[in-house]
Amino acid sequence: MDLKSALLREGITLDDIFFDHVARYKAHLMQWNKVHNLTGAKSEAEVDYFIYDAVYPVSFLPPVATAMDIGTGAGFPGLILAMALPQTHFTLVEPLKKRSGFLQYIKADLGLSNVEVKSCRVEELPPATYDLVTSRAVTDTELLLKLSAPYTRESSLLLFYKGEKVFDEVDASLKHRIIQTEKRHYLLIEK
Repeated sequence: MDLKSALLREGITLDDIFFDHVARYKAHLMQWNKVHNLTGAKSEAEVDYFIYDAVYPVSFLPPVATAMDIGTGAGFPGLILAMALPQTHFTLVEPLKKRSGFLQYIKADLGLSNVEVKSCRVEELPPATYDLVTSRAVTDTELLLKLSAPYTRESSLLLFYKGEKVFDEVDASLKHRIIQTEKRHYLLIEK
């Protein structure tokens, strides 16, 4: 997959700095992954797909000033979104030390002043509010809503990267929409 072309086909235009950051990120990830097993993506093509999947929501998200990503792992989606949205301050929450260490290293290497890494479980953070809370491959929607509650306000958006089971996890009482792509269902919830 040519990442830039794939994003352009979706109407997503990102600057050269984003693609420079992505190239450096990928090189580091491939190196670190050999020793630390940070992600299941082992090939460059798999990493490119994970990046595409992480950044796709810029095609429908409104501008936000602050965001929190629960369970960032090796950077998906929070770190990638932070690279694409430099005007948004991202708090990346990752409890595994090897992954949070990697995120800190990338933050420093790329000079990402809009990123803060929290090496803990989200439940350990003091309450604060964010305009956007994201999460990918952490848990079901009901538990994500509970985990997110101390970090949202009435105007907050929640963006959960889900699979096909998302339709079983939401009902009409939840103000939401599901943006579907070939392999992903993005659950966007308005508080």
